[in-house]
Amino acid sequence: MSESGNNVKASRRALGMSQQALAEAAGVSRQTIANIERGSYAPSVYLALRIARTLALTVETLFPINADEGDPQ
Repeated sequence: MSESGNNVKASRRALGMSQQALAEAAGVSRQTIANIERGSYAPSVYLALRIARTLALTVETLFPINADEGDPQ
């Protein structure tokens, strides 16, 4: 996992997709995708689902919760 706490950038790059292409598919700006990848913006559940669907992954794969960060498990 990246330092940002999510796997969006790595997953997007693995598919050869640009930030702009992901943004268009998810219905947001490229800057929003960049901010999510940097970890400076937490997407809504709805946006996380749209990004996950676009990348053919689960939300849990893209945005894993670390037990040290308050995961109730």
